[in-house]
Amino acid sequence: MMGVHQSQNELFSYRVNLDHRVRRDHPLRRVAAAIDFTFVRAEVARFYGENGNVGVDPVILLKLMFLLFYDDIPSERELMERLPERLDYLWFLGYGLEDDIPDHSVLSKARRRWGSEVFAQVFIHTVQQCVRAGLVDGRKIHVDSSLVDANAARESVLKGPPELIAAYKAAYAAQESKLAEGTTAPGYQAVNDHVVSTTDPDAALARKGGGLSRPRYHHHRAVDDAQGVITAVETTPGSIAESSQLMELVQQHQTHTGTAVTTAVADGAYGTAENLAACMEAGIAPHLGGGQKMGQRPEAAAHLFSEDKFIYDEVSDTYRCPAGQKLVRRRLHPYRGTGEYTAGKTVCQSCSLRQQCTTAKMGRSLQRHPKEKLIEQGRRLARSVAAQRDRRRRQHLIEGSFAQAANQHGFKRSRWRRLWRQQIQDWLIAAVQNVKILLKATVKKHLAAMAQRPGGAAGHFCGWNPTD
Repeated sequence: MMGVHQSQNELFSYRVNLDHRVRRDHPLRRVAAAIDFTFVRAEVARFYGENGNVGVDPVILLKLMFLLFYDDIPSERELMERLPERLDYLWFLGYGLEDDIPDHSVLSKARRRWGSEVFAQVFIHTVQQCVRAGLVDGRKIHVDSSLVDANAARESVLKGPPELIAAYKAAYAAQESKLAEGTTAPGYQAVNDHVVSTTDPDAALARKGGGLSRPRYHHHRAVDDAQGVITAVETTPGSIAESSQLMELVQQHQTHTGTAVTTAVADGAYGTAENLAACMEAGIAPHLGGGQKMGQRPEAAAHLFSEDKFIYDEVSDTYRCPAGQKLVRRRLHPYRGTGEYTAGKTVCQSCSLRQQCTTAKMGRSLQRHPKEKLIEQGRRLARSVAAQRDRRRRQHLIEGSFAQAANQHGFKRSRWRRLWRQQIQDWLIAAVQNVKILLKATVKKHLAAMAQRPGGAAGHFCGWNPTD
């Protein structure tokens, strides 16, 4: 049966009134004023019965998990050990000095009982709070991802034939670490088809920089351009390419904020043909880095004719090369979906411009995507001055968001195991960061209001009542 804790503001046996002991401008007072945690009772009511033992109030459980990441406390056990000596924590939870502190195990039980979707709603709740506060514009988002070390050592990785690994993952109901659609050849077997972590089978081997590969997760997020509010979060195994999640994050952002995206900003990893085409089809300006510029060739082949020297004829679906020869589509790439155009080996071998065109024995070939027009339009937008300016802003906006998560909230390593628990961690950290943005804006608004009063803001802030 779900319990509802009744907080009482009264003097205890030691004649200590916690409301008087916690300073008026304490950050947790501002958190309590900005976020109404009681909404979680309605979210989790279906997980409790009408009879039986009375459990810990879900509001207290959620606040405890919030504190865990808000102050980056190493473990739930340590959080419970700190509670009796932290008057601000007790006040925030609605506890008194003589109230019984719950065992740390109630938090893991609550996570398992509630599931990950409840914590997604916690995150969405903070996004909507920021929207109502006017901190989200919604039209321009910045997208990026970061690898998170799983709570599993490299030594936990088991190697074997694909059939054995697949059976092991199925036994543990591990999440699939391949995309249903991608640019990998059907016959290609990825590294993670041959390995699995026996500690956390959902995590996938991934390499970060020049380091060793180890079990990791991939955290993907979108932040709004106005104030850096995190509006969308996706968690996948570490082997999933960051570029594959762009449109998923766009859709999440639009659902959470109620505003259509008009501009998506990201680094070179996202500038794929698929993303450029998808953005153009959705009416989104793709300010994405990467992607080969039209006419650009590798430095080693800079002396050869660039692709813009080949004229495409849409009616005949052919290219005309600088020598006047026709390049026809010989085949469709089996997994990239691009058409390969060539004039043929004998034509290129006898061409007087061969030295300026190709070094390949089979002659010059070109690749064309079925949505090439849209892709080229996207490339032009990605090379614009506005796109370059947005990518410069991205460097401190979303990378700063990741830095704050890592330095202040324990983002870079999983606290728990399995994908659904990692999702909970990612949603809680993003929610905490959004609350901080909301509090910062609230303080600025209050200071601006106090500055309009006689005597200005000086001397008033320490006595601020969050309900002012």
